[in-house]
Amino acid sequence: MMPTTMSVSDLAKILFASTLQASDHPSPEQVRTVIEDGLRACHEDIASCAACVAQEAGDHPETYEARMRWALSAAVQVDPATLAVP
Repeated sequence: MMPTTMSVSDLAKILFASTLQASDHPSPEQVRTVIEDGLRACHEDIASCAACVAQEAGDHPETYEARMRWALSAAVQVDPATLAVP
């Protein structure tokens, strides 16, 4: 079951761990879809998504800050209450 309270930070973690890139210039709908898919992939477990972020940050520390800044700015476009995750 999806967490009842998700923050923009939670959404950004899911987006950060995805393959979507800032250079793709994704639309808000694309961001929403990637977040929904990411939630399904991690079985709606935000801690699992956070572990992926930590792994990526460790593997690519030189890009972490810019990617997280992008993920946060993109995640702001998504209202967690409207996510379609069964």
